[in-house]
This record gives sequence, structure tokens and C-alpha cells, in this order.
Amino acid sequence: MSEGLLDKVQKRRTFAIISHPDAGKTTITEQMLLFGGVIRNAGTVKARKTGHYATSDWMEIEKQRGISVTSSVMQFEYQGKRINILDTPGHEDFSEDTYRTLMAVDSAVMVIDSAKGIEPQTKKLFKVVKQRGIPIFTFMNKLDRDGRPPLDLIAELEDLLGIEGVAMNWPIGSGQTLQGLYDIANNQVELYHQAGAKQFIPLNEAGTLPASEPMSQNPQFQDTLGEIELIKEAGNTFDLTKIMAGDQTPVFFGSALTNFGVETFLKGFVKLAPAPASHVVNQDERLEADDTEFSGFVFKIQANMNPQHRDRIAFVRIGSGEFKKGLDVTLARTDKPIRLNNATEFMSSERVQVSDAVAGDIVGLYDTGNFQIGDSIYAGKRKITYPALPEFTPELFVRVTAKNVMKQKSFHKGMNQLVQEGAIQLYRNYQTDDYILGAVGQLQFEVFKFRMKNEYNSEIEMTNIGHRVARWIDPSQLDLAMSSSRNLLVKDRYDQPLFLFENQFAERFFQDKYPDVKLTEKL
Repeated sequence: MSEGLLDKVQKRRTFAIISHPDAGKTTITEQMLLFGGVIRNAGTVKARKTGHYATSDWMEIEKQRGISVTSSVMQFEYQGKRINILDTPGHEDFSEDTYRTLMAVDSAVMVIDSAKGIEPQTKKLFKVVKQRGIPIFTFMNKLDRDGRPPLDLIAELEDLLGIEGVAMNWPIGSGQTLQGLYDIANNQVELYHQAGAKQFIPLNEAGTLPASEPMSQNPQFQDTLGEIELIKEAGNTFDLTKIMAGDQTPVFFGSALTNFGVETFLKGFVKLAPAPASHVVNQDERLEADDTEFSGFVFKIQANMNPQHRDRIAFVRIGSGEFKKGLDVTLARTDKPIRLNNATEFMSSERVQVSDAVAGDIVGLYDTGNFQIGDSIYAGKRKITYPALPEFTPELFVRVTAKNVMKQKSFHKGMNQLVQEGAIQLYRNYQTDDYILGAVGQLQFEVFKFRMKNEYNSEIEMTNIGHRVARWIDPSQLDLAMSSSRNLLVKDRYDQPLFLFENQFAERFFQDKYPDVKLTEKL
């Protein structure tokens, strides 16, 4: 183990941002990039008329709609630390991408709209984070608008999510009456609509302001002092051990849109968030992040991030060791040797060739078709295999054909490349070989259709075949006569047979008719 490597790993902070759509996740990401010196100005996703788009929204459809539908990776330096942010899609139709991304981080930031509180998608994503037992940091956003009482928001964390909330700062008013933040962690008041040294006023030992300070006489401030007294006496006590186990979340308030409280949050996060930890590999072995042998896993594949170059990037979370340009690795799934000559990292919308990266970092490998989602790679003689990433059985299905039969080549290329990203599943009719796509949400089909036209110049026709129940069957038990209009027989991309049942009633009818046939939800 190299001391230099340990020091580098300890400086890494790799986290994902999770939230319900429109809670302000992409905006807070931009503000962090601003503090990291990566971008010069932060445009909001709503500023589409100006031509400024969210820096993390690179896909054309995201710019047009003002939504995030793909996980973005951004890196920057801040206060001597190397920050890797993974901005996940808030839209529930893209939860698969988010779930896999959450396997590649050491902590999570949960953004909550202070007017709406905890919303359904946040609850779903929180469960995934909680299962991993990683630390969660909460940012109560949109303080510039009238919102719910902060005491209610903290209580809701425990009531709905089962996690203790411990306040790091506290709003002085909200919306029209917002005056600032009472910063419990740093023993100061942070004033709204102030900049530089005037923005922060130190509190005295009693936790109040001197009478000479205008803010000390403010009625909003007096109300806040009463609430601070209450949470100090009856609220949760800061407990770093609980935070590291994911049982307590530090709660920060602010407004990403007006960039208020974001830097205070970022400083607190960088100070408290964990460096990369060990991973379980080969089913039951512990691999330390500062182990000198390089290893990592592919958690995302993205085609055409640069449409002009038709590139395909495999995103790798480095789990141990150090990456150097030209490193020889082995792909665990095939035992195939691969030289990593062309790797990139992402500074906002800019790409930088990477020559050196360590455990905790995310690197993008230019891929010619070698990698699949979930692949493990390693250097050295000891084979290292990371746990499988979660897969989801689709519920919605469509038949797909090319509008222009003369463009079959681009049609097939687009179908195969986009499917490899893992957001949509590809099936073929068992007898006719016609394409059928499956997804967990309708928006995925719309994005797929848009990208086929814009990235592969292939217009497609989609025929909805509705909700279906997908069940795999052992090929040795398959009889083609089992297929009917109510249970469509198809094969997956590994040529394994499965039935798409019209509904659960059709599945039960099939099971009654063929009691010895074993059906499974996944391979």
C-alpha cells in the first residue's frame, strides 16, 4: 500500500444527488460547479429562452424539455478535495439509471422542496440509498419561496423515511420574509441579499447577536431564537457515527436558485462526507480502496455524448488502486485483456483526457463494444469481480419498425447501441425476429424515438402493446404451441425465451394449464 495512494484516496468525495423532479437538483449541481471554478455562470434549467442550459443536461431532448433524463458525471476540486458529483435523473421513468448510479457512490445528497416536503420519487430513491447504508446529507431547497415550517420538514424525515434529521442551520423567515440562516454548525448568522464579509455575522457565546447588530432586533430573528432553543433541547443530537451508518442526516436549508446557503452546505458536506471505502468483491472478500491493484466496475454506458464523433462511453467507478493511461486490464466476464489508452473525465460540459485517477474517481472509457453494464475490470493476477448491479423487469412494451426500409443499417445500429445503455430492454419475436422494446416508463420510449431520429437519422414507428408481465421459461420446457395472443413468446438479447403475458390472469391461466413449467421473473 502506497502512502501517496492513500493520501489521494482520502481526498476523494464521490456522491449522487437524488430528488423528486423539480426539487432543484440540477440547479444545486450547477452552483457547486460554480464554487469549484468549473463554470463561470450558472443558468437555471428554466432559462431555455436565453440559450443557457443546465451544465449537466447534455442531451438535446433535455435541453428542449428542461428535464434530466440521464445521469451526468462532473468533477472538480474544492478546498483540497477532489469532488465527483453524479447528477441523477429525477424523472421516475429513468429510475433504473439512478439505481445503478447509486451503486457507484460513497454518499448521497437528498434535495427536498421546502414547500412540498418529501415527494414520492425521493422516497423511492431514499430506500435504495438506505439499503446501501451510506451517509445521506439533506438540502431543504427553495427557501426563497414560502414553504412549510422547518420543524415540520425535520419531523417528516423521521415520520416518512425513518431517519433522524439534525439541523446544521435554520432559516430566519422564508419566502418574502427570508432574512438569512442561523448557522448552528459554524456559530454565525448568514444574511440573505448580502455578499462578501458582510454576509456573515459571528454569534456570541450565548448564541445570540450583540444588541448593536440591526438583525438582533428583527422579529424574524427573535422567532428563530425560540425555535433554536427548542431544537437544542428536544431535537436530535449530532452523531457522526449515526451519520456514517445512514441513520442520521445533517439538514441544511437554502435556495439553490438564488445561490443562498449552497456554499455553506458544500463546505459542511466536504468536511463530513466519507472518503472511498472498501468494497465486497468475489462474493465475500473485502477490497480496500487503497489496495495497490487497480479494479473498477462499469455502472453506466452512454452512446453519442458527442454526436459529431458517434462515441460510446463506459462509465467506470474505480474501486481500488490507481488508473494510469495505457494501463492493461482484464475484463472479468470474458477474461479478455484490454489496454486503457483512451479515458476521459468530465469537467462540466468539458471533457479532459485523464492520465491519472484513483479509487473513488469516475472515468469514462471510450468503448468500441467491449463493455456491458455491470462489467468488472482489474489489473494484476488476482481476478476481481464486483457484485451484480440491479436489473429491472420492464412493464411497458412496444413493437418497433423502421419507417424507411432503405435505412435498415442505421436502424439496426441505433437499436443495438441505445439498448446497450440499459435504460430499455430489447426483445425479438421468437418466430418473426421483429423488434420489441420494454421499459419501466413511457418517457423512455419517447427519448429512444427522439434519439434514433437525431443521433442515427432513423425514424421509427412504435406500436403500443401495453402493460405486460414478463416471465422467463427454461428452453428445455418450451413448446411453441404454448404461445398465444395472450402470452406473446419472445427472446431477450441473450436469445433466452420468455413470455409477455397480457396480465396476471393470463399468467395464472398458463400456470394452471402447464403446472410443471417453471416461470421466473428474471434470468
